[in-house]
Amino acid sequence: MNRNKALASLVIGLMISTTLTGCLGGDDDNVIRIAFKTQDDYDDPEANPQRLADFISQQTEMDVELYPISSDVAAIEALRFGHADIAILDGGAAWMAWQQHGFDAILADQKSDGSTYYTASAWVLNDSDIHSLNDLQGRDSCHTGWLKSAGMLMPMGYMIGHGMIEVSGDNEDIDSLRTTIENYFGNASIPSSGDPYYGYSGAFRCMTEGAGDVAFAKATSFEDHCDGNNWCLNRSDYRMLQPAFGEVPSHPIMVNSERADEEKVDAITNAFLSLNTNLEGQNILESVLNTPGISQVNTKEHLGSYSEAISSIPGIAAYFEEKYGN
Repeated sequence: MNRNKALASLVIGLMISTTLTGCLGGDDDNVIRIAFKTQDDYDDPEANPQRLADFISQQTEMDVELYPISSDVAAIEALRFGHADIAILDGGAAWMAWQQHGFDAILADQKSDGSTYYTASAWVLNDSDIHSLNDLQGRDSCHTGWLKSAGMLMPMGYMIGHGMIEVSGDNEDIDSLRTTIENYFGNASIPSSGDPYYGYSGAFRCMTEGAGDVAFAKATSFEDHCDGNNWCLNRSDYRMLQPAFGEVPSHPIMVNSERADEEKVDAITNAFLSLNTNLEGQNILESVLNTPGISQVNTKEHLGSYSEAISSIPGIAAYFEEKYGN
């Protein structure tokens, strides 16, 4: 009986050892896992992310697997626990992942002009008596939406951080931001999705049509929204207030530095950069990643300006922790 128990224990031990070796062993060094939002079927085969995985595999001569996730929360968890080597995150999720978990940005997708950010700025009509950010108290404001980066978080964070605006309410509660906006500005347009003045174009139109005195949007708002729109005025009828609020980062590709293998990260970086110079790669950029190109970045360079501004928002750390944390 004891002999049978001992034999059974030995067999179980070997099975566990084999399983752990398969999960944690050397084979993982030759596999790149990309956390990616996938779906069962693609109406457009060109948009299938397996094309990206195959390209990275060809460039690195390593096996590449897609680790399916449904949200940025799942992507962060995949990096935290080693289920994926890299993940593509939006700006807010990337900031939280950097601040809370020490993740690093290694690459970022490009905007249409080749940059990896856009600049958050305030616009007024040229004949406005508003000449600086210090003239905004009591004026009607046009925001892109609740907690939007360029239309709210960046301008409010910048002005709070520079002592232009005092927080009204609890510094640890994100809802204090709405109270702060309502107390500082006159009538504040904070639209929801589907409202006429929602989004970047909506905020710019809100100011253009006189519903507000200032629009919080991008430095490229006129170029982005006024081609062919009959509600726009001439370029000379607008001006931006100085200084700008900072740079809103594009989507970074991030790694968990505590788990990342340096050689593997270098191979991944070079493979993604190869997308820019390869005909198939350029098609993948457009169809799968929805960007004209990929740039190499570092964390502080890519997220620092954004972090400096939004860190002054009341309750922002708790908000992102609840939204993206565990």
